Amino acid sequence: MVVAQVSPPVVADAGARFLAEVTSKTAGVSRLEMCIQCGSCGGSCPSASAMDHTPRAIFALIRAGKRDEVLRSNTPWMCLSCYHCVVRCPQEIEITDVMYAIKTIAEKEHAYPSNVGPDFGGVFIGQAKRFGRSWDLGLTARHYLRHFPLRLPGMTPMAFGLFRHGRIGLLPTRIRQRKQLHAILKRADELERAR
Repeated sequence: MVVAQVSPPVVADAGARFLAEVTSKTAGVSRLEMCIQCGSCGGSCPSASAMDHTPRAIFALIRAGKRDEVLRSNTPWMCLSCYHCVVRCPQEIEITDVMYAIKTIAEKEHAYPSNVGPDFGGVFIGQAKRFGRSWDLGLTARHYLRHFPLRLPGMTPMAFGLFRHGRIGLLPTRIRQRKQLHAILKRADELERAR
């Protein structure tokens, strides 16, 4: 008995291919194909004014197969992960997760607008692995010294105010169960590699 191997269907359209790629990299079910271009996402986004494309525009570019333009956009890097857009989306699209998927693809291919976003993410993740949480003062100092050193003097009064009111600490604090955190992160890496 001969068993025929079935190949996955070939998607000819660049937009459909890129949509499938982003969808496959999105945690859970993205529902990205359900976007009706209503603009609720951009209208509710607190950082939309800093984005070169609103999320709605990014989704239209994905459908149009404009892969390079999407990956080089600053939009995913400006996403605050606040989930305002997700809550307001009438189609229940997991917009924040889609932004993470785009960042993942861009990082893998080194196709991002600048290294500011990936560097910030790297410092943040490094602190989370080391301490189990972010250390605001260290994160800000390291990031701004590397990318925006001339802005640091202007931030000093705000830093003193935050310190005075107990909102930031001079030294990092560590969580107690870091071994459990490391086990979780290791498993997440294994699952990501298996995808």
